[in-house]
Amino acid sequence: MSNDPLPSGVERRTIDGAERLATRGEPVYGEPTDGEWRAWAPDRSKLGAMFELEMETGLEGGETVLYLGAASGTTVSHVADFAGPTYAVEFAPRPARDLLETAASRPRLFPLLADARKPETYAHVVESDVDAIVQDVATRGQARVALENRQFLADDGRLLLAVKARSEDVTREPSDVFEEVCTELEEGYEILERRRLDAYHDDHLGVVARPR
Repeated sequence: MSNDPLPSGVERRTIDGAERLATRGEPVYGEPTDGEWRAWAPDRSKLGAMFELEMETGLEGGETVLYLGAASGTTVSHVADFAGPTYAVEFAPRPARDLLETAASRPRLFPLLADARKPETYAHVVESDVDAIVQDVATRGQARVALENRQFLADDGRLLLAVKARSEDVTREPSDVFEEVCTELEEGYEILERRRLDAYHDDHLGVVARPR
C-alpha cells in the first residue's frame, strides 16, 4: 500500500479558483470542471470526505470495487473514474434510474438494483475477491450489512465504511452509536482507522477496515 492517501486518478487541482479533489470523467451532478477533470465535493460524498481528511484508504487506483448504497451515483461515478470494475448496489428505484444514466458514459460501472442487506441476490453477478467495499447505506444494522458482504472481499482488501448514526438510532449520542457499530464490525473485520466526518457530514464516522 502506498503512503500517498490519494489513489492514482484522484488529484488535488485548482478548479474555479479553489483547490479541490478531482477525477477525470463526464460531469454528473453539476460539479465544476477544468477540461476533463471534475471536482469531487467532499460535502456531497462520504468517501470524498475521507480522502479530504487524508484517511489511509489503501486505494491505489484500478481496484475492483463493490459499492453499497450507490444512490443516484454521485460518489460511485468518481470511484468508477479511477477504479477498475465497479459494482454499484442501490435498492431504491428512483435513484437507480439516475445511476443507470450515470453508468451510460462509464463502461466500468455496473449498476445493480438490489438490497445491500441481501447479498445473495447479487452474488451471481459480483466477482469474488473484490479489492474494496465502499459502504454508504442509510439503514439500521450498518455493521451487519458490512459483515454480510465480507464474503466478496479479498483477504487483503479494504472496507471503507461511512456510518450514519441517525440511521441506527436518532435518539442516542452518535459517539455511543459509533462504538456499538465498530464493536459489531469487529466480528469480521480489523479496524485500521476511524475518523469523524463532521467537517463535511454531521453525525458520520469514516471507518477503514480489513477482513479478519
